[in-house]
Amino acid sequence: MTDLTAPAQRPANPRFSSGPCAKIPGFSLDLLADAPLGRSHRAAVGKAKLKEAIDLTRDILGVPADYRIGMVPGSDTGAVEMAMWSLLGARPVEMLAWESFGEGWVTDVVKQLKLDATVKKAPYGQIVDLATVDFDKDVVFTWNGTTSGCRVPNADAIPANRAGLTICDATSAAFAMEMDWAKLDVVTFSWQKVLGGEGAHGMLILSPRAVERLETYTPAWPLPKIFRLTSKGKVSEGIFVGETINTPSMLAVEDYLVALKWAQSVGGLAGLVNRAKANAQVVWDFCAANPWLQNLAETTEIASTTSVCLKFADARIKDGEAFAKAIAKRLEKAGVAYDIGAYRDAPAGLRIWCGSTVETADVAALMPWIAHAFEAEIAAQAQAA
Repeated sequence: MTDLTAPAQRPANPRFSSGPCAKIPGFSLDLLADAPLGRSHRAAVGKAKLKEAIDLTRDILGVPADYRIGMVPGSDTGAVEMAMWSLLGARPVEMLAWESFGEGWVTDVVKQLKLDATVKKAPYGQIVDLATVDFDKDVVFTWNGTTSGCRVPNADAIPANRAGLTICDATSAAFAMEMDWAKLDVVTFSWQKVLGGEGAHGMLILSPRAVERLETYTPAWPLPKIFRLTSKGKVSEGIFVGETINTPSMLAVEDYLVALKWAQSVGGLAGLVNRAKANAQVVWDFCAANPWLQNLAETTEIASTTSVCLKFADARIKDGEAFAKAIAKRLEKAGVAYDIGAYRDAPAGLRIWCGSTVETADVAALMPWIAHAFEAEIAAQAQAA
């Protein structure tokens, strides 16, 4: 990097991308040998695989028996859009946003569905004050802001006797954070986040209240086939037993099954949550010891344990964006961290994925390299001046 002495230890796996995320420890293509390639997803073997994926999802996440779990196209984005286009419009809507993906849902509801929604936003580093939210309206929010590193600490602010539906984008939270299912009516996520699965497929989880809305309300706008969750006024039950709307990749399904079984082997949800917490704690401890690097989240209560977003704080830095990009480039060139630059719409800095498939030892090995890159870039900046 420069004449500075590089750290002796390197992360065994330098993949800290926030999506697609690191594969499970010990992953190899050999683990996918049981995938029914070249077979129809409607054949008995295909249906069995799809149903197994849904059943394991329910078991690991602790989804109540009366909630429906469906596998849908378009990753988490498809699942969120499907929910909004199918459910919104029956009641007033409140949209909450504290990062770029939440902002995207606001745009779609206001400009595409043209609903007169109440919009509440918080800047990067903060979340909306949930005590101010009217949950008698339908409320759309992200549990964990993948691009801001800020999460909902808990669901305490959501009343059990709410009149509206809660629609939660949980793509970088599911499998790594505890969620109170009684407070959530729609939950979405994608395979390529916490479990490191392959992209293209999303999961849509519906409470009985959400199903009731589907069966008693017809949106004013036409629904594309790929968004339709009902037939003749009744919920399409097949979607929630593995009869997907369009053709899924059986190779990706097998990969998801492998990841789910690995999740069971590390203690299920509790084990996954603890792995992410341990990873994030390594980064937080490093920030506490090195004031030039700070968590973008302004309080520990809302700090993400998966997409840990960081900002540089040093008076010697002349151009924050250029400096952060240079650090990320140095780390990638050294082969110790790939894809950890801040999201393009977020404040300049780094974003380290600390989700459950990442090994704590790798996070610990990365930290000295960040310090090394920081000192090297500070020296390079001084020399250029």
